[in-house]
Amino acid sequence: MPKLNPADVQAALRNPLAFIAARWTPAPRTVQRAALAALVMSVVIVVTGGAVRLTGSGLGCPTWPTCTEHSLTTTREMGFHGVIEFGNRMLTYVLCAAVGWAIVAARSRKPWRRGLTRLGWAQFWVVMGNAVLGGIVVLVGLNPYTVAAHFLLSSALIAVATVMWQRTREGDEAPRPLVGKAVQQLVWFLVAASVLLIAVGTVVTGAGPHAGDSSEVDRIHIDWENVAKLHAVLAWIVVTLTFALWFVLKAVDAPRGPLARTRELFLILLAQGVIGYVQYFTHLPEVLVGLHMFGSCLVWIGTLRVLLSLRERPLAGLDLPGPAAEATVRASA
Repeated sequence: MPKLNPADVQAALRNPLAFIAARWTPAPRTVQRAALAALVMSVVIVVTGGAVRLTGSGLGCPTWPTCTEHSLTTTREMGFHGVIEFGNRMLTYVLCAAVGWAIVAARSRKPWRRGLTRLGWAQFWVVMGNAVLGGIVVLVGLNPYTVAAHFLLSSALIAVATVMWQRTREGDEAPRPLVGKAVQQLVWFLVAASVLLIAVGTVVTGAGPHAGDSSEVDRIHIDWENVAKLHAVLAWIVVTLTFALWFVLKAVDAPRGPLARTRELFLILLAQGVIGYVQYFTHLPEVLVGLHMFGSCLVWIGTLRVLLSLRERPLAGLDLPGPAAEATVRASA
C-alpha cells in the first residue's frame, strides 16, 4: 500500500477541489453530463415534492430537521405518509450529490472556466436555501405562502441548472446574437409571461383543494377557480407569444437553433394545456396534477432554452480534436 504524502494530504484538506482538478481532467462530454444530471435532479425534486403534497404527506414528518422530536428518521407508527415525506428529504442529498459532481467536473475542466464553476456553486447555495425553506414550510404547518416560495425557489434552481447545462456546450467568448433586437425583445416578453404564469400557478395551488396534509391546513382565501381561469389566460398568452415568435423566426430566416427550440416549446405548451384543461374539468385528480407540475418544469426549461438559443458562443477549438486545438490548450496552460 503506497504511503500518503503529507504535502498531498495538506493540499487536499486545504483546497479539495483544486487538489482533484490537478489530478483529473474530465472529457467535455463528462462535464456536460454532470450539468445535465444536476438539471434532471432539480426537476425530480420538484416532482417528488408534488407527490408529497398530493398524497397528503406534507406533515408526515411533523418537525424539522429531524423527522420527529425523538427520531431523525421516520418510524413505523408514522406509516405511509412518513415514508413519503422522509423519502423526499433524502432525495435532497441525491440532488446535492448531483450538484457536487457538476461543481467538481466544472472545476476540473481544462482550461478552468471560472464562470462555469460559479454556476455550479450558485446551484448549491440555492439548494441549501431551499432546504431551509422546506424546513420552515413544515414548522409553520404548510403555510401556502411558504409553499409557493418553496416552489418558486425550485424554479430558480432549474433556471441556473439550465444555464449551466447550456454553458458546458459553449465557449467563453462574448456572445454573438443570431437574431435582431426586435426578436430578442419578443423573447423577453415570453420569458416574463412564463414567470408570471408560474407565479400565478403557485397561487392556484395555495388556494386549491390539495392542501398537502389530511389535517386542517390554512389556504389562500380566494376563489381558486377564478385564479385558475387567470392562469389559463396567461397560458394562452404564452402560447400566442410562442407561435408569434416561431412565425417571426421563419419570416426573417433565422438559424435552425432558435427555430427548433421554439418549436419544442410550442409542443410542450400544447401538451401542458391539454393536461391543464383535463385536470380542471375532472376535478383535479392527483395524477394529472403531478403531471402538470412536471410539465411546468418542462415549460420553464423550454422557455429558457429559447432565450439561450438566440446567441452563440463558439468553443474556439478547445473541444475539437486536431493540432490546432492541442496548440490552443498548450498556450492556455
